[in-house]
Amino acid sequence: MKKYKPYLAMALILPILTLPFLGRSTFKRFYPSVLFICSIVLLESIVAYKRVWWWFYNKIMPKPISDMFLIIAGPFFVGSLWILKFTYGKFKRYLAINFIIDTIFVYIIINLFKKIGYGSLVRIKRYQFLSLFLLKAILLSMFQFVREKRGTVLR
Repeated sequence: MKKYKPYLAMALILPILTLPFLGRSTFKRFYPSVLFICSIVLLESIVAYKRVWWWFYNKIMPKPISDMFLIIAGPFFVGSLWILKFTYGKFKRYLAINFIIDTIFVYIIINLFKKIGYGSLVRIKRYQFLSLFLLKAILLSMFQFVREKRGTVLR
């Protein structure tokens, strides 16, 4: 077994195990917005694959997007729900938390991915990658804000 597979399994399973602690009303409130941003990230992954922004050394599944899907379905999806739960309505705090978490991912986790032989950035610089993360965080917040203004949120 490749040495990165247990880490990826933990990265997918552990966040999902925290979902029951999130609360049903929080999940219902933020799920559509998080699903929207995950769709954007999948589209971004298609562009990134074509432009070789990052590369996965060994494929876990045959399709190129499937490797990103593991990251999106686990830590990104659940992490976005938790961040919205604790920071929604406090935009400065929301941006600060996102900046900290995204910086940790871009400058530490990416190094760990390279070290364990999973993947690395190729044609995108770290600050550009961080900017993409922050742009998606703002887009997520704006989408949720519009949903709540229009009254389409289930509580």
